[in-house]
Amino acid sequence: MKKKKEARKKRRRAVTHTKRKRAKKNIERVPTYIHNFDSLVEGGFEKNSTNLIVGGSGNGKSIFATQFLVGGMDKGEKALYVTFEEKKDAFYANMKEFGWNLEEYEKKDLFIFLEYTPGKVRTMLEEGGGAIESVILKNKISRVVIDSITSFALLFKDELSKREAALSLLLTLEEDAVAGKLGPQTLQFESDSIIMLYYEPRKKERERYLEILKMRGTKHSENVHRFTIEKKGIVIDKRPAAYPPYLR
Repeated sequence: MKKKKEARKKRRRAVTHTKRKRAKKNIERVPTYIHNFDSLVEGGFEKNSTNLIVGGSGNGKSIFATQFLVGGMDKGEKALYVTFEEKKDAFYANMKEFGWNLEEYEKKDLFIFLEYTPGKVRTMLEEGGGAIESVILKNKISRVVIDSITSFALLFKDELSKREAALSLLLTLEEDAVAGKLGPQTLQFESDSIIMLYYEPRKKERERYLEILKMRGTKHSENVHRFTIEKKGIVIDKRPAAYPPYLR
């Protein structure tokens, strides 16, 4: 009798393991085109996922996000950039320094830039939030960046309304993320992945680090990795870096 029970348990474990393997194989990945990043996350973000990039001012969030969009547009995908803080002319000029001519992508109907004031966002949400959704559906957008969710979150008085609104409108969060002190909690919970960008003083100069805090359904790197911002965008060192004192 015991042998039969053990045999049944083994069969159930084998079936469960097989189902998990099949589910993992069926995950469709969206390459980010961030140099060396995809190799750390089994090929890229999961399709239709919400991914949060966290870091303080100047940490490289907008560069990471734009590089993600440009990589897709170079493959013929259509992209949308929604911002609550950036001015179009200044943003285009800044990104041109990396060789990304967003005006040209716009002329090819591959790129749409939307600038919203906090007040305009509140009105949009009260009307059902259809404006952005209409742009996505009408133009067959496949890559969306919201930069930054910080201003967006300030519009809400309670955690429930933040949670409901954040479900489809996440990407970057401007916040100094040190030693796991990250908020708000609803953004953490609803995000499929959280990528932390650090830019901290180290002796006589600052150093940049990237850490993948979580990524659902993905066997991702659990190490901290150095990265640099170069002429063509972000380049990540695949080799694990020692945890700097300020991240411990």
